[in-house]
Amino acid sequence: VGTGGENYASMILARDGYSVLCRNYTCPKGEVDIIAAKDDCICFVEVKTRQIGGMTAPAEAVNAHKQENIKSAASVYLNKWANNAKHRFDIIEVFLDDKNVEKITHLKNAF
Repeated sequence: VGTGGENYASMILARDGYSVLCRNYTCPKGEVDIIAAKDDCICFVEVKTRQIGGMTAPAEAVNAHKQENIKSAASVYLNKWANNAKHRFDIIEVFLDDKNVEKITHLKNAF
C-alpha cells in the first residue's frame, strides 16, 4: 500500500510542476519518501496512505519522532547536495477506497 501511495504522490507532484529529485532517500540519520523541487524550493515529502473512513487522518501518523527523523535526513541531503537551499517539509495524504485512490491531499509546510 505504501509504495503504491508513493507512486501516486510522485505522479501528482510531477503533474503539479515539481521535479522529483529522489525517492526513498535513506541515510544513517533517517529517511524521506520523496524529495522534490519547484520554484527554487526543495520539498521533503512524507507520504501516508490510508483507507477512507479511518479513525485518524494520515498526517496524524507523522508524529514528532518521525518529523525529527525526516528533518535529520533532510539536513544530510542539503549538506551534500543543496547547501543553503530554501526548503520545506510537506505531507501527502493518499486516501484509498479498497485499492483505488479516492482522494489526495498535499499539505505544504506541514511541519
